[in-house]
Amino acid sequence: MDATVKQEEKPCTVAAGDQSLLRKELYAPIEPFKTGDLKVSELHTLHWEESGNPDGYPVVFLHGGPGAGTSSGNRRFFDPEFYRIILFDQRGAGKSTPLACLEENTTWDLVDDIEKIRKHLGVEEWQVFGGSWGSTLALAYAESHPEHVTGLILRGIFLLRKKEIDWFYEGGVAAIFPDAWEAYRDLIPEEEWDNLVTAYSKRLNSSDAHIKLTAAKAWTNWEMVTSHLLPNEESLKRGEDDNFSLAFARIENHYFMNNGFFPTDSFLLDNVDKIRHIPAVIIQGRFDVVCPMMTAWDLHKAWPEAIFKVVLDAGHSANEPGITAELVAANEYFKGLLQKKGL
Repeated sequence: MDATVKQEEKPCTVAAGDQSLLRKELYAPIEPFKTGDLKVSELHTLHWEESGNPDGYPVVFLHGGPGAGTSSGNRRFFDPEFYRIILFDQRGAGKSTPLACLEENTTWDLVDDIEKIRKHLGVEEWQVFGGSWGSTLALAYAESHPEHVTGLILRGIFLLRKKEIDWFYEGGVAAIFPDAWEAYRDLIPEEEWDNLVTAYSKRLNSSDAHIKLTAAKAWTNWEMVTSHLLPNEESLKRGEDDNFSLAFARIENHYFMNNGFFPTDSFLLDNVDKIRHIPAVIIQGRFDVVCPMMTAWDLHKAWPEAIFKVVLDAGHSANEPGITAELVAANEYFKGLLQKKGL
């Protein structure tokens, strides 16, 4: 292992053959060979793109948030000569319209959208890649449509359970980031501190544009500050963008207020049997405070068949050096499996 990717050998790493020779460096930047907009309802239109090899093996990238949107750097996790790389912005995010819209915006709408994109692009089955909220959506999609999923790469696991929301948004992380926490908390009057997610919801849905944007910036900055093991200026700068902050904060808060639109708190764990047969790699930063390791550990315990890798010197972001390296390696691992099958 190189110095930037340190794995625990027991009990947190499950080996799958010799992966020491797998590539771990990002691929060079590329541009899409095709882009489009797909109308998925009377209200929502999704922006999508394809890059890499038009005849390659399809992989779909599911972004985080919800509400974060995609970026050009997301293409670089995949070998562009082997993969047909499909990115899209989920409802209300990125270049999809209308921006920051909460109507007709639920987990199950997004699951249906993934199917609409798959059919629109003529894909029979594909590899699914998602981190943070993207891991939530990837699990929800795979459990709903396992017949179309040939592999899963999941990073920074988020199951949207109450204890995870409480940890990050109601005070747990304050023990580690008390300075950033106070900036997030103190936007809200003290009498509302007993439920900050609800207090933010009131402001993020205010008819006053200034109140709405101020709340969005504070909510977004809290996550940008805490997503890396070490401060990351690029992440902080992204959070300063008005449109990004509005979509990110409003849509995240909307999903959290509605418990992810899942019928039970443990819904995704309870349905792991539906995907147990699908090859999967779970990658988790040991010092991830946004989506703490307890969640990845719970998924690992429920799904021991999946490869589980813990990066010791990383926080939450896919751009952490050790996380990036393992994400690229996971795609290389799946590429090797597919090549052995003649695909």
